[in-house]
Amino acid sequence: MTTVLIVIHVIVCIALILIVLLQTGKGADMGAAFGGGSSQTLFGSSGASTFLTKATTVAAIVFMVTSLSIAYLSSNRTGKSIMRNQPASTQPAAPSKAADQKPAAPADNGDAAQPAQQSKP
Repeated sequence: MTTVLIVIHVIVCIALILIVLLQTGKGADMGAAFGGGSSQTLFGSSGASTFLTKATTVAAIVFMVTSLSIAYLSSNRTGKSIMRNQPASTQPAAPSKAADQKPAAPADNGDAAQPAQQSKP
Protein backbone atom coordinates (compact mmCIF):
# COMPACT_ATOMS: atom_id res chain seq x y z
CA MET A 1 0.00 0.00 0.00
CA THR A 2 2.75 2.43 0.92
CA THR A 3 4.73 1.65 -2.22
CA VAL A 4 1.74 2.38 -4.46
CA LEU A 5 1.10 5.62 -2.60
CA ILE A 6 4.73 6.72 -2.99
CA VAL A 7 4.66 5.96 -6.74
CA ILE A 8 1.47 8.03 -7.15
CA HIS A 9 3.04 10.81 -5.06
CA VAL A 10 6.17 10.97 -7.25
CA ILE A 11 4.11 11.01 -10.45
CA VAL A 12 1.93 13.83 -9.10
CA CYS A 13 5.04 15.76 -8.02
CA ILE A 14 6.49 15.62 -11.53
CA ALA A 15 3.13 16.52 -13.07
CA LEU A 16 2.71 19.47 -10.71
CA ILE A 17 6.16 20.79 -11.59
CA LEU A 18 5.47 20.50 -15.31
CA ILE A 19 2.04 22.12 -15.03
CA VAL A 20 3.42 25.09 -13.13
CA LEU A 21 6.26 25.53 -15.61
CA LEU A 22 3.83 25.46 -18.55
CA GLN A 23 1.79 28.37 -17.21
CA THR A 24 2.54 31.83 -18.50
CA GLY A 25 3.54 34.57 -16.13
CA LYS A 26 1.43 37.61 -15.34
CA GLY A 27 3.67 39.83 -17.47
CA ALA A 28 2.96 37.80 -20.60
CA ASP A 29 -0.57 39.24 -20.94
CA MET A 30 0.68 42.58 -22.23
CA GLY A 31 2.72 40.96 -25.00
CA ALA A 32 -0.21 38.78 -26.01
CA ALA A 33 -2.46 41.86 -26.28
CA PHE A 34 -0.26 43.20 -29.11
CA GLY A 35 -0.20 39.88 -30.95
CA GLY A 36 3.06 38.61 -29.52
CA GLY A 37 2.01 35.19 -28.28
CA SER A 38 -1.65 34.48 -28.95
CA SER A 39 -0.97 32.30 -31.99
CA GLN A 40 1.51 30.11 -30.10
CA THR A 41 -0.77 28.97 -27.29
CA LEU A 42 -1.88 25.36 -27.35
CA PHE A 43 -5.36 25.79 -25.88
CA GLY A 44 -6.23 29.25 -27.19
CA SER A 45 -5.90 32.58 -25.43
CA SER A 46 -8.42 32.01 -22.62
CA GLY A 47 -8.52 28.21 -22.54
CA ALA A 48 -4.90 27.78 -21.48
CA SER A 49 -5.16 29.60 -18.19
CA THR A 50 -8.45 27.93 -17.24
CA PHE A 51 -7.28 24.41 -18.08
CA LEU A 52 -3.86 24.81 -16.47
CA THR A 53 -5.36 26.45 -13.40
CA LYS A 54 -7.76 23.56 -12.90
CA ALA A 55 -4.98 21.02 -13.52
CA THR A 56 -2.79 22.79 -10.97
CA THR A 57 -5.59 22.73 -8.40
CA VAL A 58 -6.29 19.03 -8.92
CA ALA A 59 -2.58 18.13 -8.82
CA ALA A 60 -2.07 20.18 -5.66
CA ILE A 61 -5.01 18.48 -3.92
CA VAL A 62 -3.77 15.00 -4.88
CA PHE A 63 -0.25 15.98 -3.75
CA MET A 64 -1.49 17.08 -0.32
CA VAL A 65 -3.67 13.97 0.13
CA THR A 66 -0.80 11.63 -0.76
CA SER A 67 1.58 13.59 1.49
CA LEU A 68 -0.74 13.32 4.47
CA SER A 69 -1.44 9.65 3.75
CA ILE A 70 2.26 8.77 3.56
CA ALA A 71 2.92 10.68 6.80
CA TYR A 72 0.05 8.91 8.57
CA LEU A 73 1.08 5.46 7.37
CA SER A 74 4.72 5.96 8.30
CA SER A 75 3.94 7.29 11.79
CA ASN A 76 1.58 4.43 12.67
CA ARG A 77 3.82 1.66 11.41
CA THR A 78 4.27 -1.18 13.88
CA GLY A 79 7.49 -2.96 13.12
CA LYS A 80 8.71 -6.24 14.46
CA SER A 81 11.35 -6.13 17.12
CA ILE A 82 13.99 -8.78 17.63
CA MET A 83 13.93 -8.04 21.38
CA ARG A 84 10.20 -8.57 21.90
CA ASN A 85 10.37 -12.18 23.12
CA GLN A 86 13.66 -11.92 25.04
CA PRO A 87 13.62 -12.07 28.85
CA ALA A 88 15.03 -9.19 30.84
CA SER A 89 18.66 -9.49 31.91
CA THR A 90 19.20 -10.48 35.58
CA GLN A 91 22.91 -9.66 35.74
CA PRO A 92 23.87 -6.49 37.62
CA ALA A 93 25.45 -3.72 35.62
CA ALA A 94 29.25 -3.73 35.70
CA PRO A 95 30.78 -0.75 37.54
CA SER A 96 32.52 1.74 35.34
CA LYS A 97 36.26 2.21 35.49
CA ALA A 98 35.87 5.86 36.50
CA ALA A 99 34.02 4.87 39.70
CA ASP A 100 36.86 2.51 40.76
CA GLN A 101 39.57 5.17 40.56
CA LYS A 102 40.19 7.63 43.37
CA PRO A 103 40.24 11.33 42.51
CA ALA A 104 43.71 12.76 42.03
CA ALA A 105 45.15 14.77 44.92
CA PRO A 106 45.66 18.49 44.24
CA ALA A 107 49.19 19.52 43.39
CA ASP A 108 51.09 21.07 46.30
CA ASN A 109 52.71 24.27 45.12
CA GLY A 110 53.37 25.75 48.56
CA ASP A 111 50.44 28.19 48.53
CA ALA A 112 48.04 25.83 50.29
CA ALA A 113 50.03 25.84 53.56
CA GLN A 114 49.84 29.62 53.99
CA PRO A 115 46.50 31.19 54.87
CA ALA A 116 45.15 33.83 52.55
CA GLN A 117 45.89 37.34 53.72
CA GLN A 118 43.11 39.84 53.75
CA SER A 119 43.84 43.43 52.93
CA LYS A 120 42.22 46.06 55.08
CA PRO A 121 40.94 49.21 53.45
